[in-house]
Amino acid sequence: EYKNKKQTSVSLETLLDTGSGKLLYASRFPESKAEALGLTTHERTVMQIASFLRHELPVRLAHRASELRDLPHGLSASPSVQQVACWYEESFIDIINCPDIDSMDSADQIARTLQGIYSRHAETLVTIAQGLIEFRKQKIAEGEPLHKYKQVHTFLDDFFLHRIGMRMLIGQYLEIREPPREGYVGMVCTSTSAYQAIKEASDHARFMCERQFGDAPYVEIKGRTDLTFSYVPSHLYYMLFEVLKNSMRATVEHHATEDDPFPELPDVRVIISDGEDNEDVVIKVSDEGGGFPRSHMRRIFSYLYTTASGNTVTNSAELKDFGIEGPLAGLGYGLPISRAYARYFGGDLSLVPMEGWGTDAFLHLSRLKNHREPLP
Repeated sequence: EYKNKKQTSVSLETLLDTGSGKLLYASRFPESKAEALGLTTHERTVMQIASFLRHELPVRLAHRASELRDLPHGLSASPSVQQVACWYEESFIDIINCPDIDSMDSADQIARTLQGIYSRHAETLVTIAQGLIEFRKQKIAEGEPLHKYKQVHTFLDDFFLHRIGMRMLIGQYLEIREPPREGYVGMVCTSTSAYQAIKEASDHARFMCERQFGDAPYVEIKGRTDLTFSYVPSHLYYMLFEVLKNSMRATVEHHATEDDPFPELPDVRVIISDGEDNEDVVIKVSDEGGGFPRSHMRRIFSYLYTTASGNTVTNSAELKDFGIEGPLAGLGYGLPISRAYARYFGGDLSLVPMEGWGTDAFLHLSRLKNHREPLP
């Protein structure tokens, strides 16, 4: 019943306006009823969002659970995929059993339920990764070329994008309930600094690169370093961290030799481009890491080719979505998931290689806050 219902997509603008209380005129609790119940504006906002989630999340969870049970090429039979499907079904039941939102007590109850769901699904990425490793090993053993399984790639692109959407809605609600932070509406910062996000991501990426290789290139930042815009800082950080980490690794590997293991490394160059009339904020990351053949492009954004090496993935704290190493650490498919983060709010991530020289990565972030989630 629920999987046949249409999902309701939201936009960044909707998240901001709802979280700011600007859409209370559309609330189930008109002002007169809210006054009779003694509700503050903040409480009305919390209840409005809780009511939306009480009706929307079962639909989204049902869609995901159904898709996981009906994957092509026998992937649904993987124990890891079945485990994730069970998590979605359990979460569906938890939400269905929550009462309708008619008081702050019921809003508090659904918040506790959502916190449990948030924790339950924390290892979805690693668990799915394990399922892909199992699938990949089986197909390689059977001599099947992985490029045949385009349906699997399409499903995973959609699944991870929709998963970002659910975690965004839940995280936004839980943040809205907390004491307000200056410049924030829930998880959304109305003055996100591209420069600051690049600095934080590059510092972390340099630390990891130095830890692994003993050296790391510096990052040069040019362009609109004063730019701020409305965005989710954690999403921006994760995308930049993944791109910068890859650029640094490629630079070291391309320039270091046995005779000169610590050469003078060229900088990774980052340009922030923006104008008042531009529809996108564009961040370009350029490296001199040798690039790669154009024929490898489909592998770069592939889950089957780039799943973590080895036969198992450890469900450690570092490999959870928001672990200390970044949300994508250890999974081996950080770029396609970063692209899903970009596309969630109407942006994109693309790579342009110059084989033998380096790679330019273009991160497009839409300034048009009315882009809605790309849901079917």
